[in-house]
Amino acid sequence: MILQFFVLSQRGDNIVYRDYRGEAQKGSAETFFRKVKFWKEDVEGDAPPVFNIDGVNYFHVKVAGLLFVATTRVNVSPSLVLELLQRIARVIKDYLGVLNEDSFRKNFVLVYELLDEVIDFGYVQTTSTEVLKSYIFNEPIVIDAARMPPLGPASIFMQGTKRMPGTAITKSVVANEPGGRKRDEIFVDVIEKISVTFNSSGFILTSEIDGTIQMKSYLSGNPEIRLALNEDLSIGTSDYRGSAAVILDDCNFHESVHLDNFEVDRTLSLVPPDGEFPVMNYRMTQPFKPPFRITALIEETGSLKAEVTIKVRAEFNSSTNASTVLIQMPLPSLTARVNFDLEPGAVGHTTDFKETNRRLEWGLKKVVGGSEHTLRAKLTFSQELHGNIMKEAGPVSMTFTIPMYNASRLQVKYLQIAKKSKAHNPYRWVRYVTEANSYVARL
Repeated sequence: MILQFFVLSQRGDNIVYRDYRGEAQKGSAETFFRKVKFWKEDVEGDAPPVFNIDGVNYFHVKVAGLLFVATTRVNVSPSLVLELLQRIARVIKDYLGVLNEDSFRKNFVLVYELLDEVIDFGYVQTTSTEVLKSYIFNEPIVIDAARMPPLGPASIFMQGTKRMPGTAITKSVVANEPGGRKRDEIFVDVIEKISVTFNSSGFILTSEIDGTIQMKSYLSGNPEIRLALNEDLSIGTSDYRGSAAVILDDCNFHESVHLDNFEVDRTLSLVPPDGEFPVMNYRMTQPFKPPFRITALIEETGSLKAEVTIKVRAEFNSSTNASTVLIQMPLPSLTARVNFDLEPGAVGHTTDFKETNRRLEWGLKKVVGGSEHTLRAKLTFSQELHGNIMKEAGPVSMTFTIPMYNASRLQVKYLQIAKKSKAHNPYRWVRYVTEANSYVARL
């Protein structure tokens, strides 16, 4: 049972607020934001997704820079409420096309109409975009995609040699194109989040991939779709067609997916509902080639000095580029100053020493496949260290985005639409994106 739901901006402004039962105290949004903002002063790290203040349970997720928050006083499943918040964000994005503060403020009447249908007196009714179409009558005010910030190379969709910018999916599922027409097209995302832990020599200790196949359909007439995956795909077993097979530990499918032919030819058939939804979620712990290898070394060079060396090598093909690469490393608490030494000819690199939490940061705007980059940092301590410097430093963590690359080798072989003729041939776009979930190198 939900008492309140609200959406806050990064500044703490209340964009949307709905009190479903009138049982919670006033000013709960301000109480929540103050706790989240100053959490690091009380406890190391960010605020957890669930916490309790004065008998009120606060649940929150961050989507597109906005905080989606729900409160309750009863003992409900945290995973249920967090999933509900994610689904509410997805439904609102389906209707508005763009999920940001500007779209919320221009469509607040539509957003409140959606919230009143999704939750009634604190109880969830539905989070289906398709079902809500029968009850929602306000039209969205569409935000011009040209005014949006650039999304980077990871936002490019592909169809053969054709390219489509990611802003193509910032359309509302209920609004028509200018002129009253609706362009038939369907978008598929294969998104993988990688978790890898390296030892000090660069060898892999643990590795895992959490992946999802997301779909967003703008097709008219609800045609049936057949989506084919690798024929050598195996689930839960390794005795399958040799070492080249794609082996998943487990997976689950959306309720609309029919698996009649999946065991035979690895084909999924479905009638896609309106809006964005996950066709398939999967997990893989079989050995795979990580996109990056990291090695880090720290050694004392004097009583008050030490030197850190970090090497990063891109293991993917030279035709692929990684973007928004950020490498971080905690330094000893007595670190007073850091001098950075980049390799000759380094372009697009940024370095910083965060004094508040004693953290080294190294940013690379673009990393070409097959390249290797090295950073040396000379540390100066405020007083002599008494103890092992290795215990206070590290581990090195890394975040990145690699478009049109997936480490599991899972592929969408083809996407067939049943309702297709010479006069009706919808556009089909597929995008692969790999991101770091937990990419760590120990010293």
